Amino acid sequence: MSDWVSMCVVISLVLSIFTAAGYILYSGLLWDVTVLTGSPPMKKVKFAYKFKEGPYKNCGQLFKESHSIGPGLSCIGVFYDDPKKVPGPQCRCAVGSILSEGENEADEELLKRYETSGFNVFSFPEVTHVVTTSFPHRTFFSILLSMRRVYPQLELYIKERRLCAHPFLEIYREGEIQFMVPLARQGDFYVPEVRQVERRLSEQEESHSDTEVSGADSNSEYSSGSGVLLSDSRETSLAASSVHSVDQGDRDYRGRRSGGTSFTELVWEQAGGQQEEREERLHVDSGQKSPEVPTQAWWGVVGGEE
Repeated sequence: MSDWVSMCVVISLVLSIFTAAGYILYSGLLWDVTVLTGSPPMKKVKFAYKFKEGPYKNCGQLFKESHSIGPGLSCIGVFYDDPKKVPGPQCRCAVGSILSEGENEADEELLKRYETSGFNVFSFPEVTHVVTTSFPHRTFFSILLSMRRVYPQLELYIKERRLCAHPFLEIYREGEIQFMVPLARQGDFYVPEVRQVERRLSEQEESHSDTEVSGADSNSEYSSGSGVLLSDSRETSLAASSVHSVDQGDRDYRGRRSGGTSFTELVWEQAGGQQEEREERLHVDSGQKSPEVPTQAWWGVVGGEE
């Protein structure tokens, strides 16, 4: 009798192991992540969103809330900071659902439902070139796998080609997670709350700097400042990663900087100084002058932090 029980336990254990292995494989464990430069996976969109400051691992609730209002709509997340470089409480994201794409009109009833639930509405333009890839969205574990497998490859791809690409977008639809990083008009992908946060941080920095200078003057020994000025721009530079990649026309987006000590410095130099022509075109499109981008970088999404 005891032998029979032991055999049943062993069989159950083996079946559990095979089931778990099958689940992980089905979730995309062996998916071939191919990063490339090309057309975006979406056209211009209008979407309802909620802005959040805090660890990206806590964004799951916003995805659930947005999906519950419009179950048939594609969900979207926009991530502005690198949790490896920016403290979790200061990481910024916008999460919501796509209300319309291209020339289609948004459903007014759905729009009202989102607004009633406290969501804001914003539009993203259609750009010609982005860094993009995709990953299967078959189970919840697919999301965790994508964070570990996709972002390292995106980062390496962008770093190797010295691209100025940010912010990072994730679009969840039709059993797939589509990743997209704009190579132009990046400022148009920053929701208004990002500028408000940067303005607040800038004011805090200036206040801190004034306090230090005042204290130094009173001692008549030296004066000091923070040395950091966060801009009022919506643009931020972000970083993500890649090991296996396909190159499609990315040479047109290479930076002109040679050498350098870090990818963050490279991206910021490209964003602030070496892509002046792109910024001038952005200023013409937006009709306003965009100050220097703040020195923050991005990484990851739900469960993608360390």
